[in-house]
Amino acid sequence: MSAEDAAVPERVIRPQRGFIAINFAELWRYRELFGFLVWRDILLRYKQTYLGVAWVVIQPLLTMVVFTVLFGRFAKFPSHGAPYEVLTFAALLPWQFFANTLAESSNSMVASARIISRVYFPRLLIPASVVSSGFVEAGISLVLLLLLMLAYGVAWHARLLLLPLFLLATFFVTFGVGAWFSALNVKYRDVRYIVPFITRVGMYVTPVGFLWLDVVPERWRLLFCVNPLVAVIDGFRWCVLGPKFEPYWPGSP
Repeated sequence: MSAEDAAVPERVIRPQRGFIAINFAELWRYRELFGFLVWRDILLRYKQTYLGVAWVVIQPLLTMVVFTVLFGRFAKFPSHGAPYEVLTFAALLPWQFFANTLAESSNSMVASARIISRVYFPRLLIPASVVSSGFVEAGISLVLLLLLMLAYGVAWHARLLLLPLFLLATFFVTFGVGAWFSALNVKYRDVRYIVPFITRVGMYVTPVGFLWLDVVPERWRLLFCVNPLVAVIDGFRWCVLGPKFEPYWPGSP
């Protein structure tokens, strides 16, 4: 060992202990790196795509059309007087945020293996930055939702100011699941096959294209609410469509 190497103090990294195993002060110190990672993920998300950011508009609009035709026109699921297009798009906004960022955040640790092995920083920044980059798409979709409300005669009201809170709840749900899967993916590479399966099946057990209180029997409602996105989607619809779509509380009729 050279004299220069001997002069460098050794740094020992130990796991955080206690009930809350997250060092928030350390995360704050690396806030500039976090901002850089978010910006990098935004730039890379649609790099080398022909339509680029237009996919943010095309994907949910096409899904909305399919759900409206299948569930609204053919299956004739009830909408309680609300335009089925707005009803569906209000649920698609948090679902697309979850599904798109979960796929990328679950693979984020493996994709960033080179930088992780070379320099120390809080590893939570990696999945958090990927999920945070989804706010750009969510913001564009939110503007599109407001335009749909105008097009279909749905009035704007004060409850719309609560939409950012439910969007923040979507972030925490996605970040929690994505961080867990990203850690598992480091050791078990089967995770990259499991996550797409979860998002495909999740579309049918999450009330995106229908009002679940009209479909799910009462004895199964509490179990259905184990899915955290159920409450988030209910909250979005309540903010957009009004009191008739108040979120379900366990024990209520």
